[in-house]
Amino acid sequence: MFIRCAFFRGRVKPGMEEAFDRHVHDRLVPLWTRFPGVLEVRVLRQIESDVSDPELAMVLSTRYASREDIAHALDSPVRYESREVSRHLFEMFDGTVFHTVFSAEEFPLANR
Repeated sequence: MFIRCAFFRGRVKPGMEEAFDRHVHDRLVPLWTRFPGVLEVRVLRQIESDVSDPELAMVLSTRYASREDIAHALDSPVRYESREVSRHLFEMFDGTVFHTVFSAEEFPLANR
């Protein structure tokens, strides 16, 4: 299993928090959940951290079965559509966005 994350390093512009959240939920999540091969979409918000840097306004986490599925999703029409819709999001954000792909293992919980 592979997890592709988009790290939004920085902060939402002051006064734009509600519009930023609404844009993510109303415009982008419906597109991200249509990426071919995606098994899970999570939008993570940093509540607290033991370090002050990096400040992460948001992390988009998407799960795929294979790296080929990620490549297929990234070359899909819905991904290009989401890139266009994301332009407005970046107008509400001061920072940078970078992507990382993780390999992931899952383990059953003990005593369950």
